[in-house]
Amino acid sequence: MDARNGQVLYQKNASSPMYPASTTKILTAIIALEHSRLDEVVTVPREATRVEGSAIGLQEGERLTMEDLLYALLLASANDAAVAIAEHVAGSVPAFAALMNEKARSIGARSSNFQNPSGLPDPRHYTTAYDLALIARYAMHNPVFRTIVSTRFKQIHRPDADRSKGPPQEHLWNHNRLLSRYEGAIGVKTGYTIEAGQCLVAAAQRNDRELIAVILNSQGAAVYSDARALLDYGFSAFKPVQLAEKGEKVSSFSVTGGAEKVEAITGNSFYFNFPAGEKPSFEQKIVVHQDLRAPLATGQKVGELVFTRAGGKELGRVDLVSARAVGTSVTRRWSTWVLGAVVFLVALRLRAMMVHRWRWRRLRYPPYLR
Repeated sequence: MDARNGQVLYQKNASSPMYPASTTKILTAIIALEHSRLDEVVTVPREATRVEGSAIGLQEGERLTMEDLLYALLLASANDAAVAIAEHVAGSVPAFAALMNEKARSIGARSSNFQNPSGLPDPRHYTTAYDLALIARYAMHNPVFRTIVSTRFKQIHRPDADRSKGPPQEHLWNHNRLLSRYEGAIGVKTGYTIEAGQCLVAAAQRNDRELIAVILNSQGAAVYSDARALLDYGFSAFKPVQLAEKGEKVSSFSVTGGAEKVEAITGNSFYFNFPAGEKPSFEQKIVVHQDLRAPLATGQKVGELVFTRAGGKELGRVDLVSARAVGTSVTRRWSTWVLGAVVFLVALRLRAMMVHRWRWRRLRYPPYLR
């Protein structure tokens, strides 16, 4: 997947439900980052110390910063850190899972369901390669997340750990071997369970391009060779072409009640990857919102610029926005003022008639005759 525009360059069974194992922690981390501060102190609950699988040996009552727990989560793939984060953020693992599913839906990962923050096997805990690519693409826009998953080694601090039980694990090495074995690798997360097999979500950057590869249910070292093959293919077999530049004037048109024409410009840039060596061929169509009426604010969406291939296959869309504010026309303002004045005069006339009638009744029927 192209991380810039979400275009899928290659897929095999990308929509098949699969177990994600610890690649789940990509979503866990982004929720933690959006619902807490890095300097927040997290007290380790008993439930975190009882978790199965990979862990750094957290102790009940031990206090760590959210930042250190996130490094443990994403570098050492610590399941105990995942539970500690979940209970701190949401109060319980089920409540945190609800946040995970809500976030996944908002990102567009609608074929997934999450039951826990670690990725431990559960028949109701599944995702797809496509959904994981969407989640990773979203997460990599967060600069803190991006820094953590690209870190090879980190020393965390566990001052509250009971050292009579042995030295606590404070030196963390990133499990993602691709960081040291692939040019431009920048993350993101490994995963493994017997049920899920070897899993890897990988991201790499070369020049101004960034690609994301997702491999699920692989075996042994093949997960890394497959990731390298996918990334190499994406970088070499495709060429990005800019179809639209942000702020580019596309059209101007009249709008109901407008004092002037709307100048429609592109709200963002748009790139599409064409096969290398192929002459880019595309068509574009302007779709204007039919219910537009003045006034319009600067930057207000007024339509879309739709790019298609021959045959009608859509390549993508770019929002069209108003380059500047558009006020109501003088004629419309004048008619509004006239109507308002007429209503006001009618109201005054009705009030005068009511006052006159009231006075007439008082004169005709004095109080002592009523």
